[in-house]
Amino acid sequence: MILRIRQILFKEFLQMFRDVRMRLVVLAMPLVQMTVLAFALTTDVKNIATVVVDPDNTPQSRLLVAEFTGGTYFTVTHRLATDKGVRRFLDAGQARAVLRIPQHFAADLRAGRSVTVQLLVDGTLSNDAAITLNYANRAVASFNRRMSAEFAVPAAGSESPLDLRVRAWYNPNLESKYYYVPGLIAVMLILIGLVLTSMAIVREKEIGTIEQVMVTPIRRLEFILGKTLPFLITGMVTMTMMFIIARLIFGISIEGSLFLLYLSATIYILGNLGLALLVSVTAHTQQQALLTAFFILVPAILLSGFIFPIRNMPEVIQWLTVLNPMRWFLQVLHGIVVKGVGIRTLWPSMGIQAMLAAAFLTLAVTRFKKTLN
Repeated sequence: MILRIRQILFKEFLQMFRDVRMRLVVLAMPLVQMTVLAFALTTDVKNIATVVVDPDNTPQSRLLVAEFTGGTYFTVTHRLATDKGVRRFLDAGQARAVLRIPQHFAADLRAGRSVTVQLLVDGTLSNDAAITLNYANRAVASFNRRMSAEFAVPAAGSESPLDLRVRAWYNPNLESKYYYVPGLIAVMLILIGLVLTSMAIVREKEIGTIEQVMVTPIRRLEFILGKTLPFLITGMVTMTMMFIIARLIFGISIEGSLFLLYLSATIYILGNLGLALLVSVTAHTQQQALLTAFFILVPAILLSGFIFPIRNMPEVIQWLTVLNPMRWFLQVLHGIVVKGVGIRTLWPSMGIQAMLAAAFLTLAVTRFKKTLN
């Protein structure tokens, strides 16, 4: 019995490690992913992209901005003299917070009057928005201490010279469902497309039906399309059902264009299918394809910005996320579903989505050969 078990173990190890791809997947890929993802996985919210609207532009107003940017939490990306263009930055996701300082800020402080400053935050990321508000309150408290010491007494009828008023756009109550439910739809779409489609062609190889395809006049592009379209249709139907559930159970309605949403989803699913077919045409067994798809799936989700903000990741990893279709689809999805923005704001993300989908599908077509190895 021991001899038989030993022989089985020997055979399984030989089968597992005789292929270079399997050795890389089993041994190298976990180490590489652990090293890369360890840098990206952090719950800290830092480098919050902030637009400052400061028509006053006095030493006191600049001191308030310095209180916000003194640490690593707020990063001023744009300074404006008026409110013009503020909505554009929030709609496009180029800013997560807007600090609005009134025009007579310094004069009111010197006169001992209470001054109201407004902070606008992007409420689509409810958890990040709540943390941002906490950081802002700490910065204002520090500013109040300095101003009270400078002017000796606080503003009349107020406990502090500066009163911070906060308003969350798109999600006033900071409910997490408006962020996580659309994000989970994106996760389900990549899960279905990548895992199932990655075994489509390699299954034909294992059961032998790929030989029948090779002797037919069907072309490579036609074969790839025939493998892709069923999963594309399935993905669109699944997405529709998920949005119906999101509306009926969670009360989440689509604020933007349905046509734009389905167009972007089509591009996203095609990109996932192209990547999955690329895995399928290069794998020799279903086990190889499944393991490779799994090791692509985990980084795709974790490096998409869905769980951890991309701006918190090291710069090198931020550049790697450019090749992740899920990153761009999440921006489009939240823009359409929650913010209600249109193509004028979302075209950069959709353009990158389209280029990635075209690249993956092209690679899949060129790597598929109607010959046996």
